[in-house]
Amino acid sequence: MLKDLDEAFKKTINGKQVGIYWLKNDEVRVGICNYGARITHYIVANGAAALDIVLGFDSIDEYLDKENEFYYGVTVGRFANRIEDAKFSLNGKTYHLEANNGGNSLHSGSIAFHNRAWDVEQANENQVNLSIFSTDGEGGFPGNLSCEVIFTLTEENELIINYSAKSDEDTVVNLTNHSYFNLNGAGNGTILNHQIRINANEFVPIKENCIPKGNFETVAGTPFDFLEAKTVERDLNQQNEQLKFGNGYDHSFAINQNELLNFAAAAKGDKTGLTLEVYTTQPGMQFYTGNYLNGHRGKLGGKYSAQTGFCFETQHHPDSPNQAAFPSTVLKKDATFKSTTVFKIV
Repeated sequence: MLKDLDEAFKKTINGKQVGIYWLKNDEVRVGICNYGARITHYIVANGAAALDIVLGFDSIDEYLDKENEFYYGVTVGRFANRIEDAKFSLNGKTYHLEANNGGNSLHSGSIAFHNRAWDVEQANENQVNLSIFSTDGEGGFPGNLSCEVIFTLTEENELIINYSAKSDEDTVVNLTNHSYFNLNGAGNGTILNHQIRINANEFVPIKENCIPKGNFETVAGTPFDFLEAKTVERDLNQQNEQLKFGNGYDHSFAINQNELLNFAAAAKGDKTGLTLEVYTTQPGMQFYTGNYLNGHRGKLGGKYSAQTGFCFETQHHPDSPNQAAFPSTVLKKDATFKSTTVFKIV
């Protein structure tokens, strides 16, 4: 199977060779493609069977078909999530971005990290090191930005993602991974009965256009209280303005921070019992329940409809450059941005 996938992912894009690179230990196989620095496969031993727990496709050509663009597994940059009115101000100057989401900028528009072939600096069965260079003004952002993402698989079934970035001008940066997980297996039904736990006392309420209001609200007494594990479905159909605005869960949570690397969330598959834990140095995590997946075909002929995958996107909060109350996403000239996220199968 892996050999067939190797062939299906070979392609030259804008003069760069694209392929799939495999991280392996005794229980886990993770496929990393340098087009979009994306996780394409996350194959986990489940009893006598092997289960792929991320949504996506089985060839590079399917990822290149823009009708399939739901950011499957990508590294999102320069700025993940939404920026209101596709603009922000920095050092007294206003920067205009591509408006690709109802007048807002989502995931930095079409000229962004998910649509480019990254350079492969190193690849072996333990680690894949990818880099990209974004020129000053690309996508509307200031500064020549160098970015690196390192994927490492440990013997403890931890997929460690280390991000770093550096710019020659003051700029804004927000990086994340956009994998859709289904712990029953990609294409194997919905995630509505997955048990979810999120280590957050507060979440970010949004306006009707999915842009933050600019404040934090307690999760207590709301459908956004995941401090104790509960199914996705339990509170999903409550009459709640925030769920209506997000068409389900599509909100940023303020992770309770006690250490540098904090427990962010956990999910458990109802059919398999597989559990995924997430740890991060980031202040927030977008919990998204795949509300806009539209039923197109995925791996092995499976279908990806609404709520057949969920995302744990560790990051800074949406629209941070325009929100004074949120942690800053400003990267100063010649400073280095660093963050770490860990996905762990237990």
